[in-house]
Amino acid sequence: MDIDHDVPTILATLRMEADPELAPQFYTMEDLWERKLWHQLTSALAEFFRDPLSIPLRIRVYSQFISFFQNKINQLKLVTFGLSAATQYNDANEALEFLSVLSDKVNTPSTQDAYVFSQIEIARVKLSLKDFDGARSVLDSASSILDKFDSTESIINAAFYGVNSDYYMAKGEFSAYYRHALLYLACADLSLLSIVEIQKIAYNLCIAALLGDEIYNFGELLLHPVLDSLKDTEYSWLRDLLLAINAGDIPSFENLVQNLSKQPILENAAPFLKQKICLTALIEAVFKRPSTDRTLTFETIAKETYIVNDEVEHLVMKALSLGLIRGLIDEVSQTVAITWLQPRVMNKLQIGNMREKLLQWDQEVEKLG
Repeated sequence: MDIDHDVPTILATLRMEADPELAPQFYTMEDLWERKLWHQLTSALAEFFRDPLSIPLRIRVYSQFISFFQNKINQLKLVTFGLSAATQYNDANEALEFLSVLSDKVNTPSTQDAYVFSQIEIARVKLSLKDFDGARSVLDSASSILDKFDSTESIINAAFYGVNSDYYMAKGEFSAYYRHALLYLACADLSLLSIVEIQKIAYNLCIAALLGDEIYNFGELLLHPVLDSLKDTEYSWLRDLLLAINAGDIPSFENLVQNLSKQPILENAAPFLKQKICLTALIEAVFKRPSTDRTLTFETIAKETYIVNDEVEHLVMKALSLGLIRGLIDEVSQTVAITWLQPRVMNKLQIGNMREKLLQWDQEVEKLG
């Protein structure tokens, strides 16, 4: 086949089948191809694939046009175009086969960034096929490759953390999901996501924060704008619940607890959530005290956490075992001496309290002088 003569015919055919609004882009791509301006052609293709009108033709543009000069363009961009095309397969197994061929093409020593990017997408498709072991294996291999890079494009990091978070959510490992989803948000360009996609991430993060058995401070999430997407929606109470638990605000928690029936997974975890807010109330009670006054009586803890005295020791031991605090329990004097608090992301009110503590400390230092 004479490629030089065939490409214009292919592009003309695709142009006639495409939405009329895409016609100028096809003329531009043909002109750039004829002039062998590969960098400019790559930019034109990126614009084409970003256009929703291109969706029906993405597979054919990739296989019938881009494949002719795939070695001439940046291989990471090549994979990006391939991933956009792969999403149009109705059969996940066909998409997996397409991606496997693409991944093999870019598996060279000089294009490992493109290779690992394609591998991450393979893991995503395996997840959609419920092949959790296969997805985990691919992600672990990708992690090993990424560890060798001096630097990585944010698009690759976002994909890696995004697929990992999907994996952990599917497995019900909420603490791991929470950590990876926040890392995803740190790398992803949220302007490329729809409001529905952003709300889904915010919802999943709320559920994971509440149910994660290692998550007792939601400060990073509460400060992230993604959470604002739940305002004025049916899930706005989830944000309020997070705020209450993060602050150890038990009265507010009790006012919101009736909403748990809207989400069976949370309703079933009601005892765990009650224990979680008691723990955060304990942490908050310690945090707001000066470092010189962190020996609390059982009675004080019971009052701050809304539990009876007999439950205080168990609560403190739970906090110690989780690494939320360090300290000593004196059963004879019924006191707990706290020597350390787990570092936490603070909200504005907590920062204000910290400022007051620093001012008090400064005044005490001046008195000593």
